Amino acid sequence: MLAQAQHTLGPSSATLAFAIVTDRRRLAVRLTADALRHVRAGHPWVYDGSIKAASHRGEAGDLAVIFDDKRNFAAIGLWDPHSPIRIRILHKGKPTQIDDAFWRGRLETAIGHRQILRDDPDNTGIRLVNGENDQLPGLIVDQYANVLVIKLYSSAWGAHLDAITNTLQELLQPVTIVLRLARDTARNITAPLADGQTLHGPRAPGLVWFKENGLTFGCSPATGQKTGTFLDQRDNRALVADHSTDASVLDVFCCSGGFAVHAAAAGAKLIHTIDLSPHAIDEVATNLAANRAVLRSDLTVESTVGDAFEAMEALVRDGRRFDIVVIDPPSFAPREAAVPMALRAYQRLTALGLQLVNDGGLLFQASCSSRIDAEDFYATVHLQADLAGVMLTEIERTSHALDHRVGFVHGAYLKALLTRVNR
Repeated sequence: MLAQAQHTLGPSSATLAFAIVTDRRRLAVRLTADALRHVRAGHPWVYDGSIKAASHRGEAGDLAVIFDDKRNFAAIGLWDPHSPIRIRILHKGKPTQIDDAFWRGRLETAIGHRQILRDDPDNTGIRLVNGENDQLPGLIVDQYANVLVIKLYSSAWGAHLDAITNTLQELLQPVTIVLRLARDTARNITAPLADGQTLHGPRAPGLVWFKENGLTFGCSPATGQKTGTFLDQRDNRALVADHSTDASVLDVFCCSGGFAVHAAAAGAKLIHTIDLSPHAIDEVATNLAANRAVLRSDLTVESTVGDAFEAMEALVRDGRRFDIVVIDPPSFAPREAAVPMALRAYQRLTALGLQLVNDGGLLFQASCSSRIDAEDFYATVHLQADLAGVMLTEIERTSHALDHRVGFVHGAYLKALLTRVNR
């Protein structure tokens, strides 16, 4: 596509491009009519197949200036020659300068949306920038107490990382800033940037402590999952905790134990965690120990390391039942073609979960697959309940926590359902 685009700008378009795009760090780009409509409607991505013409090949991080067929400015974004998402849109409408003031404005706005959380001493683990949803596509910034973690989902951000890092230092005065790179980004970004690298301040300790709903959790910003842990289920963990007094709780795909610790702190009498990773089970123990003062003395803690489906099947064979079953799996649909298989996996999890819930107990089930429509997910859960002859009474449908704000359709990835189970 790039080789073709290099010579498809007509003379008049090229003249305009060179009049406005004056250096090699900017490209003049024209899109298909459909792609241009999507950009003008606010979609943050332009795929490589939607590019009709580009003034030159460009490098990662170059600014792509998009014009319509009448030579009018339409939008500007970051060029990524290594990704099918070739342009990540930063701004649309009237021309604007992408400079330090632009970055500062975007970061100040994003951080301002989280001010309620930032003012709450009981929550010091916060997502400050949520990528496309904060008009900074491919850029994540999470805060764990006095440590910031920048995660890049596009190599295009490498050229602008100094500006982002410097602005965050000025705005927030963190002790340390850590860089994390998505797998594809790590392969394509320019050295010496590397996953887990310290960008500012002293190297972060192996375990950084932060607060979530008043409870203490540890995470590893340089090596942990995502930016160290998962912050998007904060509100849902509190919801489950509200029902956990004197309950037995099964936490499937437990990761670092967010749901388990919240339930235990709310007075659960037993928690059983399941995860494929032994390290995750160890993290649960660490986080429980950090909150020992608020746990009941007779709390029973059980754990299983292994495949979640197999572990749940084993519990069914053993005749186990729990008052609350929490099922919070990873994304099952990384691409559109995987959606039917993902829905079958959710249905299977529902079937197992229903067999493990006491009559009158609660099932909490979540999906973080952006390609799974919320109504399709809820319908899948209810369908399996009908097949099993079980009545589900919905208590609440939930989505993202405040700091995981949604700014475009694919940004709404998280959906969850809390139901009461009656046989």
